[in-house]
Amino acid sequence: MPLNPPIPADSAYDGSIDASRAHDAAFAMRLRACRWGTLLALLTILFGFALGGAFGAFEAPIKQDLMARAEAVAAPVYGGDTAKMKGVVDKSWTYYKRAHMHGGGIGGVALGGILMLSALRRPSRRVRQGVSLALGVGGLAYSTFWLLAARAAPGLGGTDPAKESLSWLAVPSAGLLLLGIASVIALTALELFAPWHTTRG
Repeated sequence: MPLNPPIPADSAYDGSIDASRAHDAAFAMRLRACRWGTLLALLTILFGFALGGAFGAFEAPIKQDLMARAEAVAAPVYGGDTAKMKGVVDKSWTYYKRAHMHGGGIGGVALGGILMLSALRRPSRRVRQGVSLALGVGGLAYSTFWLLAARAAPGLGGTDPAKESLSWLAVPSAGLLLLGIASVIALTALELFAPWHTTRG
């Protein structure tokens, strides 16, 4: 049996294999520049999926916890109004589900935006790092905001006070997300429509 494998046709050695490897290596380096944003985007997806799993396994205890939080302040916050208390608890449960959906959805969008950013040749390393961090931090923080609002609402007497108390988290995280997505769109448009030049990796 020969020690060396048969040599493929010459067409396999026209430089395309080396070019493909170089292209893959360049993409890997650009993705590495986005590593923290990528990790945070993946954690955001995990956050959403984990909440979905928790709902399937512990839905009743979660709802009981929300009601217990409301009952603890039934007299001073709700004035003994059980109907209002139930309404707030029901909306808090809706906020839990929003946290779940935002985690999976925004995490996926953030990861897709980062992969697109890694495929572009024009942006500098610092731009890649900044935009990917905006997407990763914004996605995870905004998803967490809905979870915290869900837990805070029963004790504050409503979801509006809960959102106001967490505006310090909601506003910057939403801003980072919008900035990140807008930057990916602008950088993609620049890549696709601007005159072609030798670019940085």
